[in-house]
Order: sequence, then C-alpha cells, then structure tokens
Amino acid sequence: MKRIRPDRCRGASDSRLPSPIPARVYRTLDEEVKRRYHPIPPRYERLPAFCLFLYAVAAVCLILLIIQSGSVAFSDWFNLHISAPLRAFLAALTAPLPFSLGEFTVLLLPLVLVVTLRHAIRRRCDSWRTAGVFIGVLISVLLSFFSVFVLNFSAGYRNSTLDVKLELEQKQVSAEDLADTARILVRHLNEEAGKLGFERDGFSVMPYSLAEMNDRLSDAYAAFCSSHDFIRNNAGQPKPVLVSEILSYMHITGVYSFFTGEANINVNFPDYTTPYTAAHEMAHQRGIAREDEANMVAFLVCIGSDDSYIRYSAYLNMYEYVANALYSADANRYRTIHAELNSATRGELSAYNRFYEKYRDSAASKVSDAVNNTYLHTQQVSHGTRSYGMVVDLTVAWYKAYPEK
Repeated sequence: MKRIRPDRCRGASDSRLPSPIPARVYRTLDEEVKRRYHPIPPRYERLPAFCLFLYAVAAVCLILLIIQSGSVAFSDWFNLHISAPLRAFLAALTAPLPFSLGEFTVLLLPLVLVVTLRHAIRRRCDSWRTAGVFIGVLISVLLSFFSVFVLNFSAGYRNSTLDVKLELEQKQVSAEDLADTARILVRHLNEEAGKLGFERDGFSVMPYSLAEMNDRLSDAYAAFCSSHDFIRNNAGQPKPVLVSEILSYMHITGVYSFFTGEANINVNFPDYTTPYTAAHEMAHQRGIAREDEANMVAFLVCIGSDDSYIRYSAYLNMYEYVANALYSADANRYRTIHAELNSATRGELSAYNRFYEKYRDSAASKVSDAVNNTYLHTQQVSHGTRSYGMVVDLTVAWYKAYPEK
C-alpha cells in the first residue's frame, strides 16, 4: 500500500500518512499540506444502506431456495404466483429495447470491472477499511443476481416435472418405442416439407423475418398457455444475439437471461433450427427451467402453430433427438426409417453436418459444456447437460398417449 510523508502533521506522532487520507486525519493537517492531499469521504468508510438491503434480500432468498428445494408443492405455487409476475415484468421492461440488454451486460462486464477496480484503487481503497467496504459493495451486487435468480427462475428446477403436469406415463423406452416415434415424426416431416422452399445448399428457407416468426410463436404460446394451467404467458419475444458466431463455437443456440427476462437466440445457425430454438428459450422465459422440459414444451407449442415452417422446425429438431437415440439402440432400424424421410429433409440434415463441422470440436465448446453441466448439477438436474436429450423419453410418452397428434 502506497504511503506518503507530509511536511507537517499536527496531532500525530507518526508523520507517515496514507494518500488520500481519512477525513478525520485530513482535518488535523496544516492548510499547506491540505492542498496536496484530499480526504476520503466518510461514506466510503461504511457500507451503504442500499447494500445492507441487498444483503437482507439475499438472506431471505436463501431461505426461499431452501424451502423450494424441500417442497415441490411450494415450488409449484412460487413459480406460478411469485416468479411468473416477475418474469412478465422483466420481459415487458426489456421488450421495447431493440437489442439484448442481457448480452450487452455480459459483454460490458469486463470493462465495467476494470474501470471500477481502477477507480477504487485510485480514489477509494486507501485503507483496509475502505477496501473492505468496496469488497462488501461488490459482493452485494453479486448477491442481487442470486436474489433475482431465486425470485425469477429457481423454482422451475424444483417444481413438479412435466410428465406429471401433462399426465404422461414415462416408462423404460425400448428400441421399438423409438422406432414408432421416429416413424410418426417422419410422416409429419414428409407432409410439411412439401410446403417449403429449399436453397441449392440444401437448407430450407424460413419464409419470413425474425419479427414475423416471433409474432407467430407468440400466438402459438398464447394458445398453449390458455389450455395449460401450469404455465403463464408473457409478452417476451426472442432477440438475436450479436455474437452469434462466438456462441456457435460454444455450441450455444440460445440462452435465457434471467436477470433481464430476455430470450436470446443464436442466428448463425441454419433457419430450420431457429423457430424451435426460439420456442425453447421462450419456454424458459415462461418458467419452464429444466432443459428437457423446455425442449418438450417448445415442441408442443410449435406443432400447435398454424405455420408450416414452425411445425417443420419442431418435427425436424425432435427427429434429430429421437433418431440419434434410435441409432444407438438399433442402427439397422434407424437406417430403414431414415430412408423413408423425404430427400429434401435428408439433404438438409446432410447440409447441417457440413455446416457444423468447423464448430464440432472447438475448445470453447468444451469449456461451455463443462460450465453448463456444473450449473445444471447445482440446480438438482442430476443428468447435467445430458438432460437435453431426455426429451426423447417425454416425446415417446407423449405419442403413446396421443398417437394421433
């Protein structure tokens, strides 16, 4: 810690003083010395009242999190009656912004930290006391994110599972079950593909803008939420991410910013992935936290849409999950069913493999997967990132219950 030696110091036996110096010491200096230094404002030597408030809120939220973890019924109630209004408020607050506030927050965070630390070192942290106050302020800000997470989103990881809400009977899935489900999806894909346009590179083309897609998905969610009492609709719509290319290397197609209420989507991926990804993030935005459940809700919302491309997106994304599981269980049966798929959709899947090749083994994806896996485990998702693929079990159970859908 840097120290300075003043010319004179009344009332002090040690002539070595910190620079800047506490106000109580500054007042004892001669006028000539005062011109060379400045006092530390007293407010920098104690924790602001607002920070104490944030600590108190975090303590309450910790208690709420413990109760959520121990009571499914409480989590169900909390997610619908406390978290849902907060999610709706945040979504409405950030919806008018033409950009993702969550993305900008993350991108600007390093710069803000550097500027804040530089200012603290030069102007505020001139004693152990002021340094402790500064650290206390930073911790209170971090705890505010924790509090928003608990109030906004955490109950969705601890409430009733989607199979219970949809009254589905989940059993051990056999290769025959997977084959039956894959055939249903292939039938729907063959029906929808004939209504779409495909580029020479093999990809289908979404026949409208992202804004129009959002409107169609909002209509589909309004219909779904009105017929299911476990989910509350809100005005939130997906926003494109500026750093989509970077997210592609991280294998991230979308992310929900719980602290801003925004659903963010990677627009670097092929069109056919976009509606389903957007619907997945919108499911998070409406309180469906578990990844397999967000996948399933997105699927049900999309196939209930009046739009052919949105339905096609859902069927094809779900077919990829089911087909991969079927290939692992019975490769010959997979090949037989895959051959029944129309040539345009098979070409789209081949085009996707070519597109994805440069992102497949990136170092960023390994780090991202490890972080996401750790996060999911902390939220009582025992299968971690493997939970995304568990939507296959839900889909098989759904088509067993509703084979005509």
